[in-house]
Amino acid sequence: CGEFPEELFQQLNGGILLLEEALPDPEAGEDVYVMGEYCVDEMGRYIDIYYGSFAALLSDEPREVWEDELRVTLRHELTHHVEGLAGERSLEYKDLAQLDEFRSGGDRRQEK
Repeated sequence: CGEFPEELFQQLNGGILLLEEALPDPEAGEDVYVMGEYCVDEMGRYIDIYYGSFAALLSDEPREVWEDELRVTLRHELTHHVEGLAGERSLEYKDLAQLDEFRSGGDRRQEK
């Protein structure tokens, strides 16, 4: 988190939560996991990071790969946060289109 400007974390009142579980998407096929989610609910704004999803996909990878994937995931979720504050939903729509493609048997890259 220290690599990102602190302004990106404004109004992220629930912080960033590292959760033990994996979040697979059974509709999308094998090896498709949600790595993180930006959440807004009655508790506020927060980011969930799914350690289990990282472990499922990266268990044999060196630390540097884990760190890179965590940076990419956190950057992605912070983009959702900033867009949400601005009333923008472009990345959300892009994610939904990507998920639809995964579920229909298309592109098999990892979800972010």
